[in-house]
Amino acid sequence: MINSPEQFGQVAVLMGGSAAEREVSLRSGAAVFEALKRKGVDAIAVDVTGSPIEAVQGLKVDRIFNIIHGRGGEDGILQAILNVMGIPYTGSDVLASALSMDKLRTKLCWQGYGLVTPTWFLLRSENDLDACIAKLGFPVIVKPAQEGSSIGMSKAHNKEELKQALQTASAYKCDVYAEKWVTGKEYTVAVLNGQALPAIRLETPNAFYDYEAKYKATTTQYHCPCGLSTEQEQQLQRLAETASEVIGVHGWARVDVFIDDNGQSQLIEINTVPGMTDHSLVPMAAKQAGIDFDELVWRVLETSFR
Repeated sequence: MINSPEQFGQVAVLMGGSAAEREVSLRSGAAVFEALKRKGVDAIAVDVTGSPIEAVQGLKVDRIFNIIHGRGGEDGILQAILNVMGIPYTGSDVLASALSMDKLRTKLCWQGYGLVTPTWFLLRSENDLDACIAKLGFPVIVKPAQEGSSIGMSKAHNKEELKQALQTASAYKCDVYAEKWVTGKEYTVAVLNGQALPAIRLETPNAFYDYEAKYKATTTQYHCPCGLSTEQEQQLQRLAETASEVIGVHGWARVDVFIDDNGQSQLIEINTVPGMTDHSLVPMAAKQAGIDFDELVWRVLETSFR
């Protein structure tokens, strides 16, 4: 526990980056920076526009609050640079960051541990479409494996839509996979220092909880309390904690889960640098737990002490 802002020293809030989630990261970063200033922390804001090496090379700071979402900030690259430079930073280390950024490898780790995740099929080219359809049927959701904020994702109901979804996801230059569509209710559970916060149930009129539903729409509903019984919510929270431990997550994260119509919890993905905007889910869950935004930012910054 850190009792005074002076114990943190000078803190650089790294935001922006060059990935597809840059806009969201800038909004998260601005909110985090203002919160740290309100708490009396000596903070500077750093917009990373190019190489993260160049961004941190001249910094004379005591620690980093990393709020860069997506590739280059959430995938182990920045973490490796900071490790070499000996600068403490918030959140997970290189391995957990790299694993969690790759949704396919995350699913393989969970599956290896015996946790349930929706069935999927790796799409290397259009030649794989028929085999994918034979295995998964329809509908499916197609995802680029290394993007966040639902960027590049599409729902497909037939072969033509599946082909188009593959083309859309392939633009992001990483593995693409189709995942069996889960019919049920969608939840997200934030984990802070190994302890799960209250679960949130998400509801959107969109085809799925996409980028527009996450950051722009006024029609998205966030249910917190989530509507589960106490026992059910505790089970969901334990699942999120276990899912984080399996990947080796440190500090904080957000785990996305569906509970299908048969009552089976199915893990979707994990985010190790979750959003901190006015639409973001971790601040919402923290508020339900009695932790205001400024206190949440403080606690995340404490995770930079290993």
